[in-house]
Parts: sequence; structure tokens; C-alpha cells
Amino acid sequence: MKNFLYDIGTKIYFGEGQIVHLPEAIKPYAQKVLLVYGGGSIKKSGLYDTVTRLFRENGIQWQELPGVEPNPRITSVNAGARLCREHGLEGVVAVGGGSTIDCSKAIAEAAAYDGDAWDLVLKKAPITKVLPVFSVLTLAATGSEMDCGAVISNMDTNDKLVITHPDARPKASILDPTYTYTVSAYQTAAGTADIMSHILETYFSRVSTAGLQDRMAEALLKTCIQYGPIACNDPANYEARANLMWTSSLAINGLLFLGKGTPWSVHSMEHELSAYFDITHGVGLAILTPAWMRYVLDDSSVDKFAEYAFNVWNIPMSDDRYAMAREAIDRTQQFFTKELKIAAALREVGITEDKLEIMAEKAARTLGSAYKPLAKEDVLAIYRACF
Repeated sequence: MKNFLYDIGTKIYFGEGQIVHLPEAIKPYAQKVLLVYGGGSIKKSGLYDTVTRLFRENGIQWQELPGVEPNPRITSVNAGARLCREHGLEGVVAVGGGSTIDCSKAIAEAAAYDGDAWDLVLKKAPITKVLPVFSVLTLAATGSEMDCGAVISNMDTNDKLVITHPDARPKASILDPTYTYTVSAYQTAAGTADIMSHILETYFSRVSTAGLQDRMAEALLKTCIQYGPIACNDPANYEARANLMWTSSLAINGLLFLGKGTPWSVHSMEHELSAYFDITHGVGLAILTPAWMRYVLDDSSVDKFAEYAFNVWNIPMSDDRYAMAREAIDRTQQFFTKELKIAAALREVGITEDKLEIMAEKAARTLGSAYKPLAKEDVLAIYRACF
């Protein structure tokens, strides 16, 4: 295991009714904030009224940026950053899921930059200042409520890229499972697949850690397997929603990949699908993951897959490690398609084959040191296996 520094810096208010702590979390940092949200769901649920009432009662002034896209776009980031500059805003409050929080982080990073925020994503310009970010989570999926990364799309160039800065990690996040009761079965399933992918990307690492971190990863995977279908079928089940919400945060807050640091394979491939076809991120991950697993299964990885089979799927230990591995991969795919009812093939979500070459080329640029290094031809083969 590599050396590491672990400093989260995010205060979590977890549980029903914890929204009352939002003003006390914000006021040490800001009196004027940008309120960022997506569609109209937070207004239908009453959450918007609750947040703005708390702002008024505590003397917090605000401007609003509504309409953040499911794959947040650089145009929304630029609009939010412009509002921050024009009104002298001191913080950014995201109310929504990972897309809203990601957009808010990028706004916070771009507020002090007068140019196009895409320059910061491309590292053509440095991030010199980051406004404090706060989040009220309404969808368990990306874990953005407790990490420092954001994924932003540029539809003009068909790019979907990550921007990170340690100061973009939310200062505080409100995690109330009841705010996820109205999330559809489709989005709950996609969110569960996203959480599992975050864990799997770290679990299958070139840095061997067969100890505590992998045991934690397995526990989190089993939590998703247990509670994902329950939340899909019984949306107001507090225990299921709470377990998924906390698993979402723990999956990507740095805890599991301390000392590992292997580039993520499936996310890199899925980002291209979302960039070109604007599909739901978790759905793309669920389709790609089993195909990636089958492609990277070989003598160097079979022991890890057998470990995954035994500890996650309770497949009996056998001398035939390949049989264990293949059954675990089949179980993974069956969970996504049968239990979560996610599409099994890319064609089912509107992906066409005309963009496969360019997507494979772009995805492969970051995968030379992945769990199994992947070149363009490898990525292309995985894409094609998903049709």
C-alpha cells in the first residue's frame, strides 16, 4: 500500500430533518450564496421552500441558477460563475444530485476566473480561488457530496471531463434519506449501479491490497446488492434509502482508494458515451462493467475475480478459479439487468455504432496504466461486446 494523507474536511449532517443545520453550516463562510438546482422536483417536494425559508430566517441572501442538466454542461458553469461575480457571492449551495453538485463545484472554481470555465477543465488556466461549496443531497449515486471532483460536459466538443481541486470538496452536506423517496425506480437503479462502479473501479487495482480496504469495499458492494432492489420496489423504505445514501458517500470519498491510485477504466469509457449520446451515466456503467470484466479476466486477474466471487457473491471456493470468476461476472450482469432492470445492451439506450471509433480513441488516452492497460482496439472491442 502506498503512503497517503487523508483529510476529508466535509461535515456530514445525516438523517431526517437535518436540513435545519444548513444555515449554521453556511454562515461561518458566506452571507451571500448561489443556490443551484436542476429541474422542478425540489419545488414539487417542498425542499426549495424549506431551503429558501431557512435562508430568509437566517439573513442569508441568494441568487439562483436553476435547470442544471443531468450531465452538467460548461454553459451552466459559465452562467453560474458569472452570477457569482456580478453579485459578489461568497458561496455555492447545491440542492440536488451529483450533477447539480458537480456543476456547483465547477462554478465555485470558475467564479474568480473571467474567461471560459472550460479553460480550467482543460488546465489551460490555473484555479486560483474556490468558493465554499455546500450540498443538500437528493439522489444517492455519484458521491459528489463528499469528494473534490466534478464531471463537466462540453456538448460543442463532445467531451466529458473531470475537474478536481481539494477546496471544491463541500464544507458541509445534508444527507436526509427522505429526500430520495421521490426518486424514480429507474434513477434509483442507475444510482446504485454508479455507486457499485465507483467501488469496483478501486477494488480492481494494480496495487494489491487484500486487507481492510478491500473488505470495506466488499461490504459496500453487498450493501448495494441488498438495498438497491428494495429501494427500487419500496421507494419510501427509510433503511434502504439511508444505506444507499451513506454507501454513495463512502464509495468515493477517498477512503477506499487510499494508497491505490489506479486509473478508472469503465468510467473513462462511459464518459464518452455520455458525451456523445447524453445517456444516464449509471446505465452506461451497468452495461459496460460486465463486458469490461470479461475482457480483463486472465491469469493475472483471475485470483482477484475469484476473491470477488467468494466475498461478494458467496460463490463457493473452488480450484477452478475461472469458473468462479465467470459466475461472479454473470451474477453482476444479472443483478443489473434482472434485479435493477437496467438495459443489457448499448443499442437499447440509443447508442449507435457510428461513433465507436472516435469514442474508443478518446477513452484510451487515459487507460495506459489502468488495471489492465487498454488501447483503442481494446476499448473498441469492449464497446462492441455491449451491442
